[in-house]
Amino acid sequence: MKRQQGTGSSGKICLCSASPSRALLLRKFGVDFVQKTAEYDEEQISTSVAKDFVYTASRGKLEAAIRQFGLEVPLLCADTVIAAADGTILRKPKDTEDARRILTIQSGSTISIISSLHFKSKALAFSDISATHYHFAPFEEEELERYLESGLWQGKAGGCMVEGFCKKYIRSVEGLESTAMGLQVEYLLPWIKVGS
Repeated sequence: MKRQQGTGSSGKICLCSASPSRALLLRKFGVDFVQKTAEYDEEQISTSVAKDFVYTASRGKLEAAIRQFGLEVPLLCADTVIAAADGTILRKPKDTEDARRILTIQSGSTISIISSLHFKSKALAFSDISATHYHFAPFEEEELERYLESGLWQGKAGGCMVEGFCKKYIRSVEGLESTAMGLQVEYLLPWIKVGS
């Protein structure tokens, strides 16, 4: 079990995700948490609609977390996908070539980063699906190659790091950066205070 804690005064929650970005966001907003991973296989999801996929995945993770950990500590589960301008879901790249293909689709285009979260305690349940839309300038080929070599794209929906590689290419944005990083904490905070 991997444990990380924030510095806030609200009750402790369990972040059911291995995502360093989600943990970083919770710490940034002062949320006390432990971090565990719930076993859930996203490959069983058959929908090609991005918002349906991300909701189903995050809900499946919550159901798995309840079975594995119970509700003694409130549970927070999330999932994020990227939808290309044509609506195609851009999942986590499987290897460097897949990352190159997925990032090339995003270069000079508009994407939607869609995050779904579920927070559940013994007292309440809260769910949210939010999207942040980015319009990117074309990626410089040499910088893209360096990013691919770095491996920082691994484990990221669409291989995209709006807080890293992609940041300098953003022409416009609509929505919260936290949503794009995988957890719309601003919408979650009031529910954590009530449900913890």
